[in-house]
Amino acid sequence: MRYVEFGRSGIQVSRLGFGCMRLPGYEKDGKTLYDEEKSIALLRRAYELGVNYYDTAPGYCDTLSEIITGKAVKPFREKIYLSTKNPIKNASGDDYDKRLEKSLKQLDTDYIDFYHFWGITLDTFINMICVPDGPLDRVKKWKSQGVVKHISFSFHDAPENLLEIIRRGEGVFDSLLCQYNILDRSNEKGMAFAREQGLGVVVMGPVGGGRLGAPSKAIRDLLPGEVRSSAEVALRFVFTNPNLHIALSGMSSLEQLEENAALADDAGPLNGEEKDRLDAMMKENEHLAGLYCTGCKYCMPCPQGISIPEVFTLMNYHRVYGITNYARQNYAMIGRVPWMQYKDASACVECGICEDKCPQKLPIRRQLKETHTALAL
Repeated sequence: MRYVEFGRSGIQVSRLGFGCMRLPGYEKDGKTLYDEEKSIALLRRAYELGVNYYDTAPGYCDTLSEIITGKAVKPFREKIYLSTKNPIKNASGDDYDKRLEKSLKQLDTDYIDFYHFWGITLDTFINMICVPDGPLDRVKKWKSQGVVKHISFSFHDAPENLLEIIRRGEGVFDSLLCQYNILDRSNEKGMAFAREQGLGVVVMGPVGGGRLGAPSKAIRDLLPGEVRSSAEVALRFVFTNPNLHIALSGMSSLEQLEENAALADDAGPLNGEEKDRLDAMMKENEHLAGLYCTGCKYCMPCPQGISIPEVFTLMNYHRVYGITNYARQNYAMIGRVPWMQYKDASACVECGICEDKCPQKLPIRRQLKETHTALAL
């Protein structure tokens, strides 16, 4: 396993981090149940392979992730770095403290190495976190007591707001967690700025929780020569970015873990020829995607609350890249997570306002129907 110095923290972290969001489970009566024994074995195998950064959150795995992760890392707690999160539901410092204390109990630990304001937006940071005796003041108190070692945040807002949060949080934050993969490069400027400011940079979804690692000829063809898997392309791409420290992957099987650990250890970043090939192929794929939607956003706002460009982005993951499961999983999250608070394509009432505003004169109403048919689970 390769290790890097994590921003200004002074610690060495593994290039591959374990995202404890998709632990092993099985379906029963339409519900996912999580296998604690298999999960613990998987998390401990990651440690044997050199992974020393584990990321969880109170809501992961039907609220069981913190408990399972805490049990798994107990034998080597002092040798790894544990990351979890606090959902900022209001500006109350007391409520923030209660959530932190609950995480400590569930993790069965006395301290948290990297404690995140969870999935924040710029508005949340200004109006809920940076208030007198609010979450920011409280986490500083916990840090002074050694309960929180490093203050962090995870991010799902507009890319330009990432830069502003880093500016406003100068001297406060030690690390950042954001989305970044071969299909979503929108946070590249923010990642570069974070690294310049001395923050550790962790990315989530480098292989889309394994879904970008599913067989996809379109993704494998992005690189010349023999490519073992789509996961190899996805991980080698993120490791090429010099502003990234940790690629955080949600792994639910031993096979995924072994492959990702081997790639993090052996596979180097893309060379010049490979990067040029990938850029050229991505431009061609973006052209194909643009035939369905260019992402110009002239169609917005939709009176029914549909984020038309975002919905069509998911459709293009299916159409252009053949990663249908990834597209469907994300489509199912619409309206259910803070960063996707809009309606899916089924909310269309065919008013036609969007088509009147579309400079490409795309048949948006028909395409919305096609999208819902293709992606709705």
